[in-house]
Amino acid sequence: MSRKDKVLFAGFKGRNNASGRLAECLSPKPFLLTNSYNGLKRDIDSLKEDHDIAVLFGVDKNLTSNVRIEKSAIKDGTKRYSNLDLNKIFDALNAAGIEPLISDRPKDCLCNEAYWNALEKFSGRAVFIHIPTVKHADEVFFDKMKAAMAFMKNGKEDIGIG
Repeated sequence: MSRKDKVLFAGFKGRNNASGRLAECLSPKPFLLTNSYNGLKRDIDSLKEDHDIAVLFGVDKNLTSNVRIEKSAIKDGTKRYSNLDLNKIFDALNAAGIEPLISDRPKDCLCNEAYWNALEKFSGRAVFIHIPTVKHADEVFFDKMKAAMAFMKNGKEDIGIG
């Protein structure tokens, strides 16, 4: 079967980084990103294109119990958008008991850089979700995220993967 059939879950490196811990909970082979601009590009460039979609997680210290789905990334005044059905992702998170927000206000930060490169690498088949820090991301939160993300592994057609 030549059809790609994988979801890449990625977060940032660091023992106390909730995004990396979440990626590790969601996949036996998570991809952990370097915490530097040059390292990010190198990391994402090194990925093989054998994934249907890429789901990247990053931490936002202002979040406590909700998550923020990013619509786009911006670089040099140009925006790139996810071509996944973000409303389906929103619905899955909501059904799992997590209050999601959808944002189209990318900030100039490491997360934006990772998302920009992932959108380029995967031709728009990527999404970036900001989550709370380890202070607020406990096992209950991780269990809810696992439930919400399960559909991405099992029902990719629901979010625009044909």
